[in-house]
Amino acid sequence: MQRNDGLSTRAIPRRSAAAHAPRMTQPIRLYRFPLSGHSHRVELFLSLLSLPCERIDVDIPKGAHKRPEFLEKNAFGQIPVIEDGDLTLADSNAILVYLSLRYDAAGSWYPREPARAGAVQRWLSAAAGPLAFGPGALRVAAVFKKPLERERPEQLAAQLLSVMERELGTQPFLVGDHPTIADVALYTYTAHAPEGGVSLAPYPAVRAWIARFEALPGFIPMVRIPVTAKEA
Repeated sequence: MQRNDGLSTRAIPRRSAAAHAPRMTQPIRLYRFPLSGHSHRVELFLSLLSLPCERIDVDIPKGAHKRPEFLEKNAFGQIPVIEDGDLTLADSNAILVYLSLRYDAAGSWYPREPARAGAVQRWLSAAAGPLAFGPGALRVAAVFKKPLERERPEQLAAQLLSVMERELGTQPFLVGDHPTIADVALYTYTAHAPEGGVSLAPYPAVRAWIARFEALPGFIPMVRIPVTAKEA
């Protein structure tokens, strides 16, 4: 359903909520853009947690994210944003932390043990830094036909993927034997890096990690943009 404020709503069928999750009186509302990897990481985590969600598409090309009604939700004019009852929260990584602390009482997605929590934060910083400004920026330039000086983003992409390749060569997930929000934060722009011209062929451990992550119960994909053989 399209609204006159540039937003459209679509409900995700309610999944059975996790046994340890607090009782929810209404689905979490997710303001997103379907081609946004930042949006997808939140949508993906909601699905991994089996939390009911109502997706609200924000018409980014028409500037809906800069209109006053949206700026009241996020003064930076960025997606994603969630509404969970009386709470409104922006920033994809902040949302991952919030959802973990509120709805994963076991602490498996965001470990409470200091060393593992620090390791997760290290990767969240990577997601906001070299991932966003490397593979993420290259994909945005390719998908939306925006000019970009590629040298620095390509360097960031190569550096990040090399670190991931080395560490994933010794463990199945970024912070050990079990997936965490570190994997959620890094997955989308890494898996979709070929859309920006970044080949994953030299990184077999990264590709194996992508396959393991996609096999998790509750995984949902983001729409893929066709790439040429050279880009793949």
